[in-house]
Amino acid sequence: METLHSGSNVLFILLGGIMVLAMHAGFAFLEVGTVRKKNQVNALVKILTDFGVSTIAYFFIGYGIAYGVHFFSGVDTLMEKNGYELTKFFFLLTFAAAIPAIISGGIAERARFYPQLAATFMLVGFVYPFFEGIAWNGSFGIQDWLTATFGAPFHDFAGSVVVHAMGGWIALPAVLLLGARYGRYTKDGRVSAHPPSSIPFLALGAWILTVGWFGFNVMSAQTIENISGLVAINSLMAMVGGTLAALVLGKNDPGFVHNGPLAGLVAICAGSDLVHPMGALVIGAIAGGMFVILFTLTQNRWKIDDVLGVWPLHGLCGAWGGIAVGIFGSTALGGAGGVAFMSQLLMTLLAIVVALVGGFVVYGGLKRAFGLRLDQEEEYQGADLSIHRITATPEREPSW
Repeated sequence: METLHSGSNVLFILLGGIMVLAMHAGFAFLEVGTVRKKNQVNALVKILTDFGVSTIAYFFIGYGIAYGVHFFSGVDTLMEKNGYELTKFFFLLTFAAAIPAIISGGIAERARFYPQLAATFMLVGFVYPFFEGIAWNGSFGIQDWLTATFGAPFHDFAGSVVVHAMGGWIALPAVLLLGARYGRYTKDGRVSAHPPSSIPFLALGAWILTVGWFGFNVMSAQTIENISGLVAINSLMAMVGGTLAALVLGKNDPGFVHNGPLAGLVAICAGSDLVHPMGALVIGAIAGGMFVILFTLTQNRWKIDDVLGVWPLHGLCGAWGGIAVGIFGSTALGGAGGVAFMSQLLMTLLAIVVALVGGFVVYGGLKRAFGLRLDQEEEYQGADLSIHRITATPEREPSW
């Protein structure tokens, strides 16, 4: 019976890892559909190679920093409990690798390839697991202090703050240090439109992410006895809330409509195991509205060229999700309780500080040492030809 139980847990978390791994295809196609055609190959190659670098960084460094677990032992040891620790690593790796996948969308169309891979290694190896250990493994006693001071620890069931807010706020320094794409903003203050290259690809990416998210959230229980149907329904309600809010506020714009469910799902991760489904609907709707408004402000008023809007989508909606747990998780609003607003607020702010400092240190250091962006001619030609020497549709090249 013990073997059956551990084997069931291995299968459960392995299926979750596979679903979240599939989400990386969603990241890729969301970016492919949003960037111009001359940068589509680069989007695909970045996501895949970033995942490879993330695996190396997290296996040898990051997982040990976060959880104090290393794999420098014999296979007999690794196979204990049917290899549960290995599959748990795989599942949490897919979360860690989401950090560079998120950042990729913000720095698209002008970032150099190898400096970004170096940034991925440092972020997944050191910056992300530093905060992951604090939030999910009780490192440095911060969770104990929050519990003693406010009556409850910080609660983030599936990573609104630990994954999404961290990724979005790390991306912000990268976007600022890179600067806007050439021609995006004119000297007289006008904004040059760069419409998505393929709405079908953008929609495909959004759908893959949306479906995979149910593995992201539900399998965050990590053992089969802790699985909860509430997590699935709350994810559904937040997804719907985000979609409809983005539809209305985005005035039927397909880019907003397909990012709306993602905003809702980002926000519900943290409290999906304890808020009421009606609370999840509100959380998702607020997130969908936030994305439309703040993406527009970011691009048009503040002139921050965040190509896929990863800072408003992941950074701000993720932070909202973390804080929302302290509101909608309370029993007064139908939640399960056991949360404290101040614990949620302070830990969310700490995540933002860690992300900003880590982002500026990593990308600032790389910019000084190697440079971060393509030169003007390479950017004009496109990352596909400049970096990979081929376009997404090579049969149209004059040399054929």
